Amino acid sequence: MDYKIYLYIFFSMLSAFALSGINFEKIIRKNRMWETRVLVLILSLILGYLLTQFVSEFL
Repeated sequence: MDYKIYLYIFFSMLSAFALSGINFEKIIRKNRMWETRVLVLILSLILGYLLTQFVSEFL
């Protein structure tokens, strides 16, 4: 169970890094940087959770 915490952190950071390559300015209205950052945070946590569940099934 202890390894899952490290996997959550690792995959959340990895997904945040991957999401930083997407240009959200075309999707979000202009001058909405705070909402864009919250969206990236939520998406990275969701992707981190899903990736952790996927990898932990193999371990």
